[in-house]
Amino acid sequence: MTYQAEIRVWRGDMTGGGFATYQVEADEGEVVLDLVHRLQATQAPDLAVRWNCKAGKCGSCSAEINGRPRLLCMTRMSALPPGEPVTITPLRAFPVIRDLVTDVSFNYTKAREIPSFAAPQGLAPGEYRMSQEDVNRSQEFRKCIECYLCQDTCHVVRDHEENKSAFAGPRYLMRIAELDMHPLDTADRQKAAQEVHGLGYCNITKCCTDVCPEGIRITDNALIPLKERVADRKYDPLVWLGSKITRRR
Repeated sequence: MTYQAEIRVWRGDMTGGGFATYQVEADEGEVVLDLVHRLQATQAPDLAVRWNCKAGKCGSCSAEINGRPRLLCMTRMSALPPGEPVTITPLRAFPVIRDLVTDVSFNYTKAREIPSFAAPQGLAPGEYRMSQEDVNRSQEFRKCIECYLCQDTCHVVRDHEENKSAFAGPRYLMRIAELDMHPLDTADRQKAAQEVHGLGYCNITKCCTDVCPEGIRITDNALIPLKERVADRKYDPLVWLGSKITRRR
């Protein structure tokens, strides 16, 4: 069934902008990205928007739909309130380049700040061995498509620009947690998480988990366990004593 949908799209650049309203033809079963493409083809050929796979696997088409961070290609029109305008805006946490395209280089900077996997000395690639239980523990985090919706919805990043220099955000704290769980990794992830990447800024509101299109339980399975290990290391006297004995040996 074909119908007319009203779409309000933010148009502009870093100097400013506003909303433009369009009437776009829609068909049953379509997603928001379908209507954005039709809008480009029929009324707004200069509309800037990122997209690639249209299958929810590349993370390119991140935007905010009716105020909620979502993937344009995974948000069905039928899931939105019927008869109401669909409002599409760029990710609010990052600088706008043009229209729906934002500068997400903040995330690339944070990714480069995390040291890569540090294998034990004398162990060559191909000689790594770990139990299936250890594999399963971090496998969930590898589903991340780096859409940065969790980064966008995290209020520490979204509402406080001054925090960005000291806070890696949920996506990269999850990466640190994944490496810290690896039984062969030798880097001191816990100290860096707290002192360099701002783990203490996170107050576990679970907003990052709520918007993850891959259903990764970022807060429960990565951030909270990492916080617990950091707290144990700093405040648990038995853990502190064990670390001193290990270091002496």
